[in-house]
Amino acid sequence: MKSPPPGPPWDGPIDAAPIAFVDLEMTGLDSSTDRVIEVCVERVRGGVLEEQLCSLVRPDDGRFGNEHIHGISAADLAEAPTFGAIEGELSRLLSGAVLVAHGAKYDVAFLEAELARLHRGSREAKPPLLGLGFHLDTLTLTRRVYGFKSHALAALAKELGIEAGRSHRAADDVRTLRRVFEAVVKELKPASLRDLWHVKIGKKIARPSVLDALEAAKVAASPVRVRYRPSGKAPVDLVLMVTAVQRELDPPQVLGYLLPGRGRRSLRADRILTVGPP
Repeated sequence: MKSPPPGPPWDGPIDAAPIAFVDLEMTGLDSSTDRVIEVCVERVRGGVLEEQLCSLVRPDDGRFGNEHIHGISAADLAEAPTFGAIEGELSRLLSGAVLVAHGAKYDVAFLEAELARLHRGSREAKPPLLGLGFHLDTLTLTRRVYGFKSHALAALAKELGIEAGRSHRAADDVRTLRRVFEAVVKELKPASLRDLWHVKIGKKIARPSVLDALEAAKVAASPVRVRYRPSGKAPVDLVLMVTAVQRELDPPQVLGYLLPGRGRRSLRADRILTVGPP
């Protein structure tokens, strides 16, 4: 599995890294035929908004759709700029930043599709924003952290007590997205954005930082507080004496016994959210 390139913005303190929070509204879900009709990007560093682009987008083929979801009509798009008109500003906001979106594969696919249309026949080797494979998805992150019944953005906002605006409008959804991301970071306490990138669902992959912390606790023979989320349940805190870290298993396992009762436990390391002092 390929990893993000070394160095900034993936490595180092999260507060120093530029993050581009992105939400799009589209005419449908097929990036090969449907089009982007609204975009919002907020470039943030250390929780501070540096720049933003929020705009309706008029498809050059006159396409519109999904009005029953986002409420955007053909009349609303009549005077909006085309994707080509905002490409330069969009490129600047995304440049050097880590893209964060909810259900990010759709946002990335639509950005790439719009750029491919725009640059079709161009001499450029590829459009400037193609290759956005290294991004963070709050849908994946929240599924790892929370045992909620729904992980839709509006449902997450309700569960987390976030005051959300109108769902399925790009600017309001980006504001909600930022708050959800902040909640996840608070839960996972990542060392870097790369640490967050290692959070996967359904792939039985444990974060290297978690495995390293568990092995350090084993060597030091010191108890640690492990925040663990069983499948389908809320996270629980366990105080554990680690006796073995089995990286070679799929998924990796951590063995030990609980304090103060000394009950033996075997935990899936991919379900461990944090490791800290008891």
